[in-house]
Amino acid sequence: MLLMPRSRCHNPARDHLVPAKTNPAPPAESVLIGGITDVLRNEAILKTGALQDAILNSANFSSIATDEKGVIQIFNVGAERMLGYTAADVLNKITPAEISDPQEVIARAAALSLELGTAIAPGFEALVFKASRGIEDIYELTYIRKDGSRFPAVVSVTALRDTHDHNGIIGYLLIGTDNTARKRVEEEHKRLVQEYTVELEKAKAIAEKANLAKSDFLSSMSHELRSPLNAILGFAQLMESDSPLPTPAQKSSIEQILHAGWYLLELINDILDLAVIESGRLSLSLEPVSLPEVLLECQAMIEPQAQKRGISMTFPRLDNSCFIKADRTRVKQVLINLLSNAIKYNQPGGTVVVDCALDTLGRIRISVKDTGVGLSPEKLAQLFQSFNRLGQEASGEEGTGIGLVVSKRLVELMQGLIGVESTVGSGSVFWIELASDINTHVFGKAETNTPAEPQVPAGPRPRLLLYVEDNPANLKLVEQLIARRPDMRLLTAGNGNDGISLARGYLPDVILMDINLPGISGIEAMKIIRLDPATAHIPVVALSANAIPRDIEKGLEAGFFRYLTKPIKVNRFLETLNEALEFSERGKDQGA
Repeated sequence: MLLMPRSRCHNPARDHLVPAKTNPAPPAESVLIGGITDVLRNEAILKTGALQDAILNSANFSSIATDEKGVIQIFNVGAERMLGYTAADVLNKITPAEISDPQEVIARAAALSLELGTAIAPGFEALVFKASRGIEDIYELTYIRKDGSRFPAVVSVTALRDTHDHNGIIGYLLIGTDNTARKRVEEEHKRLVQEYTVELEKAKAIAEKANLAKSDFLSSMSHELRSPLNAILGFAQLMESDSPLPTPAQKSSIEQILHAGWYLLELINDILDLAVIESGRLSLSLEPVSLPEVLLECQAMIEPQAQKRGISMTFPRLDNSCFIKADRTRVKQVLINLLSNAIKYNQPGGTVVVDCALDTLGRIRISVKDTGVGLSPEKLAQLFQSFNRLGQEASGEEGTGIGLVVSKRLVELMQGLIGVESTVGSGSVFWIELASDINTHVFGKAETNTPAEPQVPAGPRPRLLLYVEDNPANLKLVEQLIARRPDMRLLTAGNGNDGISLARGYLPDVILMDINLPGISGIEAMKIIRLDPATAHIPVVALSANAIPRDIEKGLEAGFFRYLTKPIKVNRFLETLNEALEFSERGKDQGA
């Protein structure tokens, strides 16, 4: 047991200053050496006593020492000030656990039991368990004052060991500091963070709501404006070719109406695209797209504009096996925008050069280089801002300031990059990078097994397959696969509405449907086919690049007979086709 204090704070170290008894006088040399040793020892003891006095009489922190059973033996000035007890109130009477929050002591015992796999009883043992095993322990607890009030404290616990037997514990020392100020700061900081978070969430919600409202408004207004605009352009074209022909003055007025009408339509389309993209409702179909075919189509569309302005254009000659992973319609939209800008903002008699290169990361860069005036660093920094035409408003060139913004968003949605390099006086190079799909031209190459042999029920006429698809590369592939089937004929449609018309007119045995189509989607077209009594019996198989499990599940829930993903796996394709043909045949037999 620890020594009891003589007054409030007993300093047992000083007891050693009083000799216990008088011994016979040693030899002179021994006296000299022993004297020096005694002096050094006494100085050390005095210093130790001074240190103990400083600790035990400090009012800034509590020092509570217990015996090995946990009963308080030392209770310093700081402990009295913090807890409101006098030393006489607690010495040899209670343990530190009895002046601590009991629920916290129970929780600490439970945590220790879980951590060590050993049952720890709530109480003093829970407060000193780690210290008894030589583990430095500092933890937070709530002390309870004599008047019942509480305050948070940080307590350090040290085991006191016998000087002759280091494994024997003679007590524990708990040194604590009042943690009220720090807790107050933490709570205030937490409150401010919570308030800031709430305000930030409110502001974010308001901004998102406003942005969605703006997008919905633009989308709605764009659709509403197209109807009267179609009438304006339609009747203007009728007047242009009416009989008798309009007078020169009338013809000039009609041309102005048509020119303004087509420009307004372009503006509406750009705004609609931007609204759909920003609202997150744009659906893309990322699939293998033949880059030579896309560039050829873009060249055919843009060359008349270049010839009218005297701009020469150069396109690369690419191998037919060059494919990119993109949405065919949207990548054409981006390229047409870049080519159109390269022509509009070029020098008279200038050039536009289109180039393609494959990098080491398997991406294809398509660049459009012009010989225009170029852009300064200041203008480059503003390039992809909505409705910012970089000072071209007074140039006489029409534009919306939206095209590049839409192009950037579309390229990023296709998991690509877009950028520009420009030098004032030398022109600009706009480029996009998209993932290449160099093996796509050998569809099904990964399959090493022999394609399944046709097993189609015999019938009085060749089976008819309707394939609704807007991608020429995919159409060619299915054409080649069906060419192996002498018992089948292929009918194709480029969009959902044409597919519905052909389904009603020809009543095919099976319909193969892409999901992302111009106009209505493949899902919408399938539902219309299923609702029509004349075509409801026809099995409709989805063939799409939307290959994540949720897309497949959604397609099957919508009513597709089967759901196949691109690139096509030949065996799976033929097996599914056989299943659909058998289903169609059974339906006919039941109908008969």
